[in-house]
Amino acid sequence: MNDNKKYPIPNDLYYDGNHHMWARLELRDRVVVGIDALGLQSLGELAYISLHEVGKTVKRGRSVGALEAAKMTGDLIAPVTGILVDRNEEVLSDPTLVNEEPYGRGWLVAIEPSEWEAESVQLIHGEALTNWVSSEIERYKSQGWIA
Repeated sequence: MNDNKKYPIPNDLYYDGNHHMWARLELRDRVVVGIDALGLQSLGELAYISLHEVGKTVKRGRSVGALEAAKMTGDLIAPVTGILVDRNEEVLSDPTLVNEEPYGRGWLVAIEPSEWEAESVQLIHGEALTNWVSSEIERYKSQGWIA
């Protein structure tokens, strides 16, 4: 876990820094995806989530669904390309689970990745997390999104 206590960012995940989506590779054939704690801070409490249907092809950088939150509405962006193999029905009926447990019960979708090796190197992971988290916290402070 990153040493920032207020906005936990687990070190074992991969992050799309532009969209604040996390990805966790499971068994080389499934990537679970969610929103990181910093992204959630800028959104506020989630009120509504829609997710694409299982079986749909998704592309890195493209929508896998949409959300409505206290501070904004927008698309949920796929961090990897592949086939959508699962979606979290629990968060569709209770979007606040994402705010409460962003890295656990609040996951959004699972993707069978088709280009993991090439795309994972474009995601933030490992030692690069410390600098990214620090710069994002500073950016959020300058925008007035956090104190």
